[in-house]
Amino acid sequence: MLTALFIGLGSIGTRHLKNLTAICAQRGLALRADALRSDLARPLRPGAAELLHSQFTTLQDSAALPHYDLAFITNPTSLHAQALEEIRGLADALFIEKPIVSAEQTDVDLATLLPAGQKAYVAAPMRWCGTMLALKNHLPSLRPYSARVICSSYLPDWRPGVDYRTVYSAHKALGGGVTIDLIHEWDYLVDLFGVPETICNIRGKYSDLEIDSDDLSIYIAQYPTLLAEVHLDYFGRTYRRSIELFCKDGSCVADFGAGTLTLPNGAVEHYEEDVNERYLREMNYFLDYAAGEETESLNPPATALQVLKLTLGEQQ
Repeated sequence: MLTALFIGLGSIGTRHLKNLTAICAQRGLALRADALRSDLARPLRPGAAELLHSQFTTLQDSAALPHYDLAFITNPTSLHAQALEEIRGLADALFIEKPIVSAEQTDVDLATLLPAGQKAYVAAPMRWCGTMLALKNHLPSLRPYSARVICSSYLPDWRPGVDYRTVYSAHKALGGGVTIDLIHEWDYLVDLFGVPETICNIRGKYSDLEIDSDDLSIYIAQYPTLLAEVHLDYFGRTYRRSIELFCKDGSCVADFGAGTLTLPNGAVEHYEEDVNERYLREMNYFLDYAAGEETESLNPPATALQVLKLTLGEQQ
């Protein structure tokens, strides 16, 4: 039997719980999923409770196991470090939601949170979407000179039926703000091109949204062979998420919202799919990684912390 502990069951934690359950069923694996929660009286998202074996507020509870195969750190970003300390050494493999820690904790010593040799993967779902996988396949032949990245969306539309002013994204103290909330863009840029030599970031609160976190973040980054521009915002009324590469033979545009890849010769490749497909690919990878011999994951904590520092505009 595969055992898993979830710390935090908001929207993303519930998605991971449902995907883990579905994939285990496909693989013929028996699953026991428990939840360490801050408040048992708070209602869970639809479909979550029936997938859980036990719920408790402390690991000293008699319902908690002494050790788990997997642990999912899916609580608010500001509580990740505390959760990692609490379960230190109690799980074989960790799935840590992004960002790994909050913006105020970038000086954390990972050795104090993770035992030596701890298997750990930090979420990077954009790497697993069909359009991104196709772009990576074409990248060696593109020879880009410049990259222009945008992720623009309207925060009040993120979670239908939920007051945007109450979610962590709206509050800096909870780890919110477009700069780290949309860390996906820097994660995939580092995956595609590595760490830039120089980076400049200007960010702040500019719109009329009723939030105290930053809603606009702009970057210029210098690589040995290209420059990159990155635009992130919470106030775009039309959803846009793409990367445009200006290359020797023309432009290549990966439109993640539309699920298309337009090549320099004008050909358009189609990778339209439900957004959950990327999370399913990611979960399949994580289960394979957890069961395998490799200690270091495709996105280890040290790399994730470096990306967080880049996202915050900290010079490396």
